[in-house]
Amino acid sequence: MGQPTHAFSDHEWWRSAVIYQVYVRSFSDGDGDGTGDLAGLRSRLPYLAELGVDALWFNPWYRSPMKDGGYDVADYRAIDPAFGTLAEAEKLIDEARSLGIRTIIDIVPNHVSDRHPWFRAALAAGPGSPERNLFHFRPGRGAHGELPPNDWPSQFAGSTEPVWTRLPDGDWYLHLFTPEQPDLNWAHPAVRQEHEDILRFWFERGVAGVRIDSAALLAKDPGLPDLATRPEPHPFVDRDELHDIYRSWRAVADAYGGVFVGEVWLPDAERFARYLRPDELHTAFNFSFLSCPWHPGRLRAAIDTTLAEHAPVGAPATWVLCNHDVTRTVTRYGREDTAFDFATKAFGTPTDPALGTRRARAAALLSLALPGSVYLYQGEELGLPEAEIPVERIEDPMYHRSGGADPGRDGCRVPLPWAAGLPYAGFGSRGEPWLPQPEDWPSYAADRQERDPDSMLTLYRSAIALRPRLGTGPLTWLPAPDDVLAFSRAGGAICAVNFSATPADLPAHSELLLSSGPLDESGRLPQDTAVWLHA
Repeated sequence: MGQPTHAFSDHEWWRSAVIYQVYVRSFSDGDGDGTGDLAGLRSRLPYLAELGVDALWFNPWYRSPMKDGGYDVADYRAIDPAFGTLAEAEKLIDEARSLGIRTIIDIVPNHVSDRHPWFRAALAAGPGSPERNLFHFRPGRGAHGELPPNDWPSQFAGSTEPVWTRLPDGDWYLHLFTPEQPDLNWAHPAVRQEHEDILRFWFERGVAGVRIDSAALLAKDPGLPDLATRPEPHPFVDRDELHDIYRSWRAVADAYGGVFVGEVWLPDAERFARYLRPDELHTAFNFSFLSCPWHPGRLRAAIDTTLAEHAPVGAPATWVLCNHDVTRTVTRYGREDTAFDFATKAFGTPTDPALGTRRARAAALLSLALPGSVYLYQGEELGLPEAEIPVERIEDPMYHRSGGADPGRDGCRVPLPWAAGLPYAGFGSRGEPWLPQPEDWPSYAADRQERDPDSMLTLYRSAIALRPRLGTGPLTWLPAPDDVLAFSRAGGAICAVNFSATPADLPAHSELLLSSGPLDESGRLPQDTAVWLHA
């Protein structure tokens, strides 16, 4: 590898970074085949630099059959041909670095694709073979082994399908997600060694960090007990063995100056914080804030809880409004129920786009004002709503495994609109995108928003540019009416958000830095509007 063309001096950049999530398949299509790719993404790096983000987090870009959007990995050391080549990925990492943008990749350690060489070898080797010890193969229960080895549920919300698949030779194998994603056996030393080698492979190619998918699911109770017996600890969630795995990973990352962010869904704050001890993960996603309804008391509680659970281990909080699995913010905030829960997703839920947009603009300023790092999902800076996908075009296995009850996640994965006057809104010049774009998609195009001082894109660019003025110090809540959230940062900046139908007076200040919407004629803060002020 060549020497980096841009040297980063801030070793703790991740504590206050703005990180942009790239779902490659839907970002930008460079070769016109309908699928986003690295060539398209490289052409958009100036856009991302102008947006002002510190890093890009890429959803899996590895060789994959795409049975679950790339989270079924067949080869961690190869880029999927639909996206490009390893050489292109190396160029992308270097070109982004030259613009001051770091790269974070996604690792999926719980499972691999059923096309992975290890699993194909296990199938060929047969029952009782060493190759099968890399996974969870078991005989079935019942007189003839016709019943699954246990009662564990699928990790796909709404799915009633089993997590065990039986092979013609009689063995069953475990897959907490789809049958095409067999779970690895993390008690096997070869599994641990392989993943440490994968980390080294990518750190040596210049990546700055790694996001860990389903980080709390890797370790399994070797006895595979039924959940109906209420075993303690849980047989496959948040097991103590995980911490030794991540301490080993941390040693690898520290050798390269790399960082980790874990996808850790846990209700227990103390258990959650264990993953963020100084010798484990650097950060973890904050799902309580993401799933919180647009309500001042609930949001303040989520903020306070998040900061409190991170404080004992000295880890920075992360703030995120949306990602590749979640209903887009504009749509969710326009609904009667503004919270997010996989279990409540349904077709035909009414939404008010104007209301949702107003709230999403305010939420952008709220999240970017909080201490810690912020993750921005592609298209949120354009104010994209959740798209309604015709059922015959839905690809997400969540939809299919729920029997059609769950609309799935494709609605937030629709290819981005770049240019209003071009075919497919500029996503690609020739082939129809892999997911259909709504008819109104050109109205959200980046080129149109760049010329509009009141657009969502302009708001995000302005906020990210101003964010350093907020400083890196703690948050202090200010006295405010019940339906107003107001806090100051050590740098002298103030953020205020009004949730009330009654306009609110602004906190005492010397300068208005930014507003998510216009103030009223008396200079007060209208409902669902946020401001940044200088004290």
